[in-house]
Amino acid sequence: MRILPVLGVLAALLVACESAPVTGRSQMMLVGENEERQMGLQAYREVLAREKMSTDERVNALVQKVGKRIADAAEHPPHELWHAPRFRWEFRTVDKNEPNAFCLPGGKVVVYTGILPITRTEAGLAVVIGHEVAHALARHGAERMSDQMVAQAGAAAAGVALSATLSGRNRTYLPAMMAAVGAGATVGYILPMSRAQESEADRIGLVLMAMAGYDPREAVGVWERMKAANAGGGKAEWLSTHPADSTRIADIRRWLPEALKYYRPR
Repeated sequence: MRILPVLGVLAALLVACESAPVTGRSQMMLVGENEERQMGLQAYREVLAREKMSTDERVNALVQKVGKRIADAAEHPPHELWHAPRFRWEFRTVDKNEPNAFCLPGGKVVVYTGILPITRTEAGLAVVIGHEVAHALARHGAERMSDQMVAQAGAAAAGVALSATLSGRNRTYLPAMMAAVGAGATVGYILPMSRAQESEADRIGLVLMAMAGYDPREAVGVWERMKAANAGGGKAEWLSTHPADSTRIADIRRWLPEALKYYRPR
């Protein structure tokens, strides 16, 4: 009986494929848009309740200005890129010396003031916000939840198979073997997928900022400064959820011609 939920998840894979904006990458979606947005809204409210919001009017105005331009580009794409979303965009600034930003499902973007010394300019901030908005457009949150569901289903199936084949004293090794199965799913599937999503958000973000009238070539400088700020830290790329900074910079240079086709200076 325990294998029935596993079979249900695997059967759902046959009808749960979508395509990512710009890249056209095939995506597996087992989470509905309404459910995804509701979870994003709940997480957003928790962030606003927990973090200290910026009271710097100049900084807040800059984040709002860039965010509005990026969101407007996301809502009015060329038909070949993606379908216009129906998000209720919000852009908030957290007063915290941490180089961070994120976008929750449904278009809730949070920027930490600690990233501003790295972005430096309005166009530099557009690199970061464009990347975060790209995550929402591509529904990376729902995709990651779907990945976890599949990984858990695979681990459960492996557990059923191992339980059926191990007997007596050998069954004492089952927990360790299951842990190894879980680690394999993470390193071999979850982390590479996360890195693929981060790279995809970089690529989509370049197109978004270009459509919003920001020069996408500014992204190279932003990531070079990010690399300098990260010097001496971080995990090996294959153990990380993000590509190495040097990998990102090389990829961004390769994608610039595509983004520049949509660039119209304002």
